[in-house]
Amino acid sequence: MATIVRPLGTDGPDTASASDPRVRDGNVRRAKAAVVVCDVVTIALVMAGAFALRIYLPGQNPEGAGGQHFLLGAMSLPVWIAVFVHYRLYTARFIGSRLEEFRRLIHAIGASVLAIAVAGFLLRWYVARGWLVLIFLLGVPALMLEREVVRRNFASLRRRGRRLRRTVIVGGNIEGVALCDLMMRDPALGYHVVGFVDPTAEVGSYLYDHRPVLGGYESTLHAVKASGASTAVIATTAVDVATTNRIARRLTDAGIHVELSSSLHDIASERLTLHSLGRFPVLYVEPVRRRGWRAIAKRSFDMAMSAAVLTVCAPFLAVVAVLIKLDSRGPVLFWQERVGRDGHPFRIVKLRTMVRDAERMWTDLLDRNEAAGPLFKVRDDPRVTRVGRVLRKLSIDELPQLWNVLRGDMSIVGPRPALANEMDGWPGDTHGRLRVRPGITGMWQVSGRSDASFEEYTRLDLYYVDNWSLWVDVAIVAKTVPTVLFRRGAY
Repeated sequence: MATIVRPLGTDGPDTASASDPRVRDGNVRRAKAAVVVCDVVTIALVMAGAFALRIYLPGQNPEGAGGQHFLLGAMSLPVWIAVFVHYRLYTARFIGSRLEEFRRLIHAIGASVLAIAVAGFLLRWYVARGWLVLIFLLGVPALMLEREVVRRNFASLRRRGRRLRRTVIVGGNIEGVALCDLMMRDPALGYHVVGFVDPTAEVGSYLYDHRPVLGGYESTLHAVKASGASTAVIATTAVDVATTNRIARRLTDAGIHVELSSSLHDIASERLTLHSLGRFPVLYVEPVRRRGWRAIAKRSFDMAMSAAVLTVCAPFLAVVAVLIKLDSRGPVLFWQERVGRDGHPFRIVKLRTMVRDAERMWTDLLDRNEAAGPLFKVRDDPRVTRVGRVLRKLSIDELPQLWNVLRGDMSIVGPRPALANEMDGWPGDTHGRLRVRPGITGMWQVSGRSDASFEEYTRLDLYYVDNWSLWVDVAIVAKTVPTVLFRRGAY
């Protein structure tokens, strides 16, 4: 896992012109200027919208205050940008995750609104408190939406091969190759790997996907400059400490961006804090917290959302129940024992999507299993009814599990609730997924669902168990909607 990731791309050049530092600097300035312009336009619209809405607030519209509000808002625009610069909102490595960007954005908006209030006080101009409150309340979602559009635009450009940072990976071991694989599979991260530096491989040979070895560690600076790269990513498990220090010093002196992997896999960057231990920079890993206010917030979110969705969907579920009864013989609901938190069994409820004797037919289909590991999936399962096939495609059959959420057996977001017989084939670490309540949706569901391998399914579940937060839950729920609508990985 790389310590620094730049998803917005405001620090990176187009690959076609990366060898020319003048072009590279010009591209960086233009990209940042474009983001600044987007922010200014959004801020101006927010202040205008807040001014228009304030007339509905009592005592917020004194005679002649409109011109003062307009001038104060216009004068504050440079202050907003200065505050955004202070909070590093134009430096991509500081807003690598949406959560970190959101945190910085809230602080920056609050500081900017406070600056408007102070300026109004010093100028002895009337400033409606309701206007300031509305600026903050409208500014947070508006700027987050604008920033998301910018983020997606850069991701789209990168997928087309533009605004990628040419990168050399130092170290050709398993970690170095894994970093290369990650960067090449996901161009939206903003990297274009041009080669490796590794003393154990022959110069000109290929380590991964036609990415050549450019030289040994001592020739790292020459290899980076010759390849037109602007970034070097050091796989720390491949390079000893003394060599890493020497390489980093030479590259940074030459103006090259240097990034070091942390060698900590599947630990969210939000849990890592860099601090000094004497002359050593040390990463502190926040402990996993599954109790306290976080657990209360998660449970409150689960109950509120499940109750709301069940209430809204009740008429629809009644219609679906009639269709199930008309399509095939058997009950509307299907109950099955699953393994819950801490290994405690519970009965999960779903809409019936298979014929009545489906469980008896299971052993006859084992040789057709298409899933890896202990999972069982058959793409054209003959036990699925006509209505059931539609329900499965749209995940409608899982809506009754909201009752399990209300009971406390499950959560909205969590690892997939496993069958007891699946646990027999679990590796030792996989049992760690039982430390939290199973969920209706989760990281593996929004990452391919049935198309995900068992190893990927296990890794994603364990990642969630160790790194969950309410923000992560909300993000997964938001991603679940397009995953279901576009039927990715469901059968």
